Amino acid sequence: MRGAKLAIALGTVALALPAAAAASDISATRAYLTADHALLRTSVGSWPRVESSIARIDARFAAECPQVGAGSPQDEEAQKFSLEVAGALWTQAYDANAAAVHAFIARVAHLRWSDSALTRDARKLTGGLREMTSLSLPPLCADVHAWTATGYGAAPTDVDAYAKHVEAIEVHQLPPRLLLPYLNGSDRALAAADERLNTRLEELEFVHGQDQWNRLLEVLGLNQ
Repeated sequence: MRGAKLAIALGTVALALPAAAAASDISATRAYLTADHALLRTSVGSWPRVESSIARIDARFAAECPQVGAGSPQDEEAQKFSLEVAGALWTQAYDANAAAVHAFIARVAHLRWSDSALTRDARKLTGGLREMTSLSLPPLCADVHAWTATGYGAAPTDVDAYAKHVEAIEVHQLPPRLLLPYLNGSDRALAAADERLNTRLEELEFVHGQDQWNRLLEVLGLNQ
């Protein structure tokens, strides 16, 4: 995993800062790692709250339109609803951590490195996070009702647009290998701590995220 690879690199490679590593690169890296650490700690710590929020929307849709899509096919149009369900779940996670996400964006959006790839990746990351925080909870009951009314033909245009939007959003941490040349002193320990937190968050998302997605699909009577 990435965390293990970074830990090995930090433990076995003597990182001499290259001459090209300006003080501004080191400062930008430290600022990014500090912001990332704060966001990751909040995200991991808020996981029980996110799960409670997701349970509430499960209960809401179970009350409003239980099994509304029962009998629906498993085809390309159904996949659009699967993406809409994923977006619904993400709204709960990002709403729960909105303050921390916006704080991260404010701290990272202006950072620049002499390595243009890092600066570009930082812009993509903050842009993706903005997209995530702007997602709205889709009207799943109404959308599935509209689809069933067509005899499971083409998904409604708003579902198609929402699915394409959700699928296009990318949120990726800055590549650790690109940050390595700019780690100075205690920043190496901070980078390793960030990787451990990121691994923990990925474990939570992997273990619980799939179950949450399947559960909401089942509530709505939709296939994957």
